[in-house]
Amino acid sequence: MKDSGLRIRVERQLREKFLELCREQDRPASQVIREFMREYIERNEQTIANDKNKGRNFERR
Repeated sequence: MKDSGLRIRVERQLREKFLELCREQDRPASQVIREFMREYIERNEQTIANDKNKGRNFERR
């Protein structure tokens, strides 16, 4: 369900290159950004969980 928007400011050259690559791959830019967001969340949730677990293990000693 897509019910929220997100506005960001980026350099014009970065935006144009990103849109160009999306067009070349026949993928909507919004789809690519959502994929980046999901990957970022997954990668960082694991890192944060690991860091928290390390802290708990250290405190128990």
